[in-house]
Amino acid sequence: MAFDLMRVLPGSPEPLGAHWDGEGVNFAVYSEHATSIELCLFDRPDAPREALRVALPERTGFVWHGFLPGVGPGQAYGYRAHGPYAPEQGHRFNPAKLLLDPYARAIAGPVAWHDAQLGYAVLSPASAPSDFDSAPFVPKCLVYADAYPWDGDCPPRTPLEDTLLYECHVKGMTMRHPGVPPELRGTYLGLASDPILEHLQRLGVTAVELLPIHQIAGERALVERGLVNYWGYNSIGYFAPDVRFATGCTGAQVTEFKTMVKRFHRAGIEVLLDVVYNHTGEGNHLGPTLSLRGLDNATYYRLAADDPATYVDCTGVGNTLNMAHPHAVRLVVDSLRYWVTEMHVDGFRFDLAPTLGREDDGFDRRAAFFQVLAHDPVLSRVKLIAEPWDLGFDGYQTGRFPAGWLEWNDKYRDSLRRFWRGDAGSVPELASRLSGSSDLFQWADRTPLASVNFVTCHDGYTLRDLVTYELKHNEANGEGNRDGNDNNLSRNWGVEGPTAVPAIARVRARTTRNLIASLLLSQGVPMLSHGDEIGRTQRGNNNAYCQDGEITWLDWELDAERRELLAFVRAAAAAFHAHPALRRRRFFTGRPHGEDGTRDIVWLRPDGEEMRDADWADPATHALAMLMHDDGTGTVAPRGSEGREDLLLLLNGGTRSRAFTLPAPTPHGRWREILSTSHTGERLLRASSTLVVAHALVLLKYVPG
Repeated sequence: MAFDLMRVLPGSPEPLGAHWDGEGVNFAVYSEHATSIELCLFDRPDAPREALRVALPERTGFVWHGFLPGVGPGQAYGYRAHGPYAPEQGHRFNPAKLLLDPYARAIAGPVAWHDAQLGYAVLSPASAPSDFDSAPFVPKCLVYADAYPWDGDCPPRTPLEDTLLYECHVKGMTMRHPGVPPELRGTYLGLASDPILEHLQRLGVTAVELLPIHQIAGERALVERGLVNYWGYNSIGYFAPDVRFATGCTGAQVTEFKTMVKRFHRAGIEVLLDVVYNHTGEGNHLGPTLSLRGLDNATYYRLAADDPATYVDCTGVGNTLNMAHPHAVRLVVDSLRYWVTEMHVDGFRFDLAPTLGREDDGFDRRAAFFQVLAHDPVLSRVKLIAEPWDLGFDGYQTGRFPAGWLEWNDKYRDSLRRFWRGDAGSVPELASRLSGSSDLFQWADRTPLASVNFVTCHDGYTLRDLVTYELKHNEANGEGNRDGNDNNLSRNWGVEGPTAVPAIARVRARTTRNLIASLLLSQGVPMLSHGDEIGRTQRGNNNAYCQDGEITWLDWELDAERRELLAFVRAAAAAFHAHPALRRRRFFTGRPHGEDGTRDIVWLRPDGEEMRDADWADPATHALAMLMHDDGTGTVAPRGSEGREDLLLLLNGGTRSRAFTLPAPTPHGRWREILSTSHTGERLLRASSTLVVAHALVLLKYVPG
């Protein structure tokens, strides 16, 4: 490929990144502290050396830019940044290192680890820069031109109260599915194939939440142990879909991702991304120089005040993005807007989200990042979900995010686990979680829909393992079983691991159904973890972030027990969608309302009497009933109805069967059992009480007349 050095034009500082206008490409990159930026053009994406290196001719503010006529889509490129190498001042410029464009729309391949990527001389990381050229070992950025036919795409825009989230991994969902064509397994296109979409539709899923799909740099330590970063929480390209999930054609990942989104939308399912803006894959001060570190380390990263050669680490992986700097905020916001406007995604789940709200004095729910999103005409309208904790000082922020945000509710997770494994004194908190966690969210004038309820997620045990193991079994991770959480609130019911003992198998199966049913019948936005509906196991591994194989891939060959579980989850999800009283937009008040003075929620003992203070305080209490009345004021009433609905949820977490006396909301009518974790099928109850066996749950609907 020939380049005309005489035709490098000034270009424009906006937009950032590499953009083709039909005649050439404008390159623009931010660096406040660089003395010059060189653009490197490569003949092909796998070329070890650049064919042309040219200094960007203009600087506007802190943006370096230039326009190259004749350059077009598919062009491979990277940057080299000149400036001081002074780690003690926070600067790590080294022009021997090829750098990824932070705004690159596509990256040609994965990072192949090599010492040449280190910005420092191995024997003297603090003072001496490395002069080894990293270009042969760094993937190249690709100029991408958007010409995708979005015609006919219609984002579902599902209301929060109707949303059922499904967290999943692109590869794990598809690698072992017999209905997915072999050439599409593990890819965006495989995830959007008909068998997967049909499964999600029948499950009642309205939105998938994809584990990270930004381009990543897997940790070198994992690679040296023969493992990989399977989860993907190590981003290196905030605009680039990960090439791991493409069919193999260089640059195809962008088009294939868009095709996936369009197919999901056609199926009525939203696409949310799990995004990692709290840190990057460049690691700590001993990590590689791949992008932000080499372009402007002091701008992009939060540096230790007493030693700017090192990083503040609120994330546990070595560095923290500096969201107190306006340009770091802009990078994240520009990335989010790109994924919504150009890639048509419907929302985001933010990993370690308190990091995004960390100003100089710590976490602030009024931080600049939150303010920008609240007033952005695009981003304020999509679903925003926080993982409300990080590893820094004051990092636990559950319930403290701004209005408009949803939060993963770990208190909900822990409460349900404690109750259904039989912990004493677990009933009071269970009641708060079932009714929407008003103690966490109501103080800031938020609603039950701020709570993303979950029992399991990618991190920790699967649901099947939660009732099968009490000890973690992470030996395959190569860390001597030291990694992963030791406090899982699990119960094996008498035997560690799989067993053929019928009594244990029965209670495990029923507890699994209890947890699923509780999740789908609680107030808030429920989230299922992929494969829990078919009994997925990780063999007791509760930290499978580095496992890319049968431990993490879903096994779709279902035996009778797993088919029964799938049928139950479908039934529970159908109940969630069918009954507005389970999907309230407002918290229960417990106060009389309406002409008849009916209360919207009443907590009952098994004998039919209201729960009293002594009952709540009794650690031996393991059973209660939740009577919900809704007249349409707190929910969206179904069409053709009068808006009234009475539901009764019976929960028996004890070791013996309990008879529950049934209330009578109106003079004439009966209760219909519409879901039970101890048997199948609906039935009309004719007696004034019903028996709930040990470790079981029942949902009833009142039928007047």
